[in-house]
Amino acid sequence: MTLVPDEHRFTGVSMRRRLARLLGAVAAMLVIALAVAVLALIQSRGLDARADGPYYRALVDGERAALALSDADASLRAYRATCDDAALEPWTRAVGSSGRITLLSDVERRELAGDAEVILAHEEAARRTTAWFEQYAEPVLRAVQAAPAGQAACNAALADTAPPAAQGEALYESARTAVVGYLAELGAQRDEIVATRAVWENLLLGAVATLVLVVVLMGTMMWLALEGWVIRPLTELTAAVRVVSSGGIRREIRPAGTGEVALLAMHVETMRRDLVHQVEEIRLSHQEVENAHTLLSEKTRELERSNRDLEQFAYVASHDLQEPLRKVASFTQLLQKRYGGALDSRADQYIEFAVDGAKRMQGLIQDLLSFSRVGRTGVAREDVDLEGVLTAALSELSDRITETGAEIEHDPMPEVHGERALLQQLFVNLVGNSLKFRDPERPPVVRIEVRSMRAHWEISVVDNGIGIDAQYAERVFVIFQRLHSREQYAGSGIGLSLVKRIVEYHKGRIWIEPAAGGGTIVRFTLARRQGQPGAGRLSTERAQSTTLG
Repeated sequence: MTLVPDEHRFTGVSMRRRLARLLGAVAAMLVIALAVAVLALIQSRGLDARADGPYYRALVDGERAALALSDADASLRAYRATCDDAALEPWTRAVGSSGRITLLSDVERRELAGDAEVILAHEEAARRTTAWFEQYAEPVLRAVQAAPAGQAACNAALADTAPPAAQGEALYESARTAVVGYLAELGAQRDEIVATRAVWENLLLGAVATLVLVVVLMGTMMWLALEGWVIRPLTELTAAVRVVSSGGIRREIRPAGTGEVALLAMHVETMRRDLVHQVEEIRLSHQEVENAHTLLSEKTRELERSNRDLEQFAYVASHDLQEPLRKVASFTQLLQKRYGGALDSRADQYIEFAVDGAKRMQGLIQDLLSFSRVGRTGVAREDVDLEGVLTAALSELSDRITETGAEIEHDPMPEVHGERALLQQLFVNLVGNSLKFRDPERPPVVRIEVRSMRAHWEISVVDNGIGIDAQYAERVFVIFQRLHSREQYAGSGIGLSLVKRIVEYHKGRIWIEPAAGGGTIVRFTLARRQGQPGAGRLSTERAQSTTLG
């Protein structure tokens, strides 16, 4: 639709001239302000690049060199006094592979070549530093290295061959003063650049403020011109759309204004009609989702009730089965003790089978009872020192450790939040598994490693045993699942299931990885103790703190 202007509301050519003059003046002001802003921005960026580029890097290098010079002097004093090579470790770190201390790299030197005062201060500092190295430090090093063994003999030889200590102090003080002067000059030049940059930034701010003022003025004039063409028709259209969005979706939207605004009203009406159909479809879909959600909620409640019933059944069954099984085991053992050897060999074998089966059944019930008791004891969680927990667990396994000749190594253990008895059972089962599934070709070695994470501790039990195939990494955590026959390795198949249940009860997770060179890595996470800060290293060294075997 073609826009037809209303001659009664506009002044024709006269309005166009006024708009042209206004826009020309505004454009000129914008160009001037923009040019000033661009110039100020370029100057500010250039000064910023110098201040935070070569000058900043030169300051960092100079301060590092000053610290290295201090460390080198202290190390040289200790080396001269003790004649001990260990005293040269700070010297080696300070001078590096070059054997000297560099105040300014070649790159920064080229970039600062135009600053004569800084270059002169640098050359003076470099000259005095070199004088300290050549006239005192390096002769002392050669004299100590050539001196005979023994501190007394070394000191006597140094008195004759090495430069006097007073000379070294004077040279060092001269070098240090020159370096401090160089850093002061470098900082003063950088501060001057920063001050100049602030002036250009203020000019840039003024230019931006001018631009904003011009834009506001132009916007005001354009507002008056567009009020009748766009704003009023859009206001009417907005009111109609608001009615539709408030729920009156079936109210028809009539065309408002002319041209593009009228076309927009037509498109909005088309969208409203499409929306009516979509709302009906969504209503039907929503009803289906609600029905499915209701059905899912019912199934979820049934599943939770079934899980509670199963846990209660496991607890009651394992608890109530103990007494009759204890009687069966006791009388079977009495039968074996009284009539063993009195019957034929077949009867003795049958009795032995019965005794073994009763014992295994007792162990299975005890493990099942432990599994069902996790989280049901009612014991409040507390901050637990894993160092003591691990010590108690290793004490419980001491006979097996001695029998297998195992080596148990561990990092310093942290404090976590949980139940002490369950955490001890956790370490007993994991270390016990490493001892049980050891490699027959080599003595078992078990390492317990600790890594600090942001919100928890990650603990790893690493062994050199027979390992677990990656395809069974999840299966081993399923209750009663075994990867080997009972004749190869005894057990109920509940150990790792109990471990996983304990870890998950403490809001952690557990997984298995293969170890390099054979063996298994069992990793799990435990929450930090209450009030403990976030990620940080437990120790600067992962030194072995305990070795048993």
